[in-house]
Amino acid sequence: MSKDQVVGVLLLVVGVLGIIVYGWLVFLTEWSMLILQITGFVAVSAILAIIAWIGYTLATTPPPKPIEEIEKEIEEELKKIEEPSKSESEKAGGEERKE
Repeated sequence: MSKDQVVGVLLLVVGVLGIIVYGWLVFLTEWSMLILQITGFVAVSAILAIIAWIGYTLATTPPPKPIEEIEKEIEEELKKIEEPSKSESEKAGGEERKE
């Protein structure tokens, strides 16, 4: 049996035992209302925490650059790359012909 299979069987057993214990606590003990309150609180808190995390991320992340600004930067970089190659071709013996 591989390590993954052992972990899988262990998770299966823990999950089934968890369901049985939770069912026993909710239906067969005097703590059923407390268990349901805790379960509801944890579930709602988890959802609200995710919403708060998304809000924090949106509030603290800077907006992306406009496309026009990115295009200008690309054009400037292309000009920088093209200028040295033109000057090198002129030094090598002549200008390029335009047809």
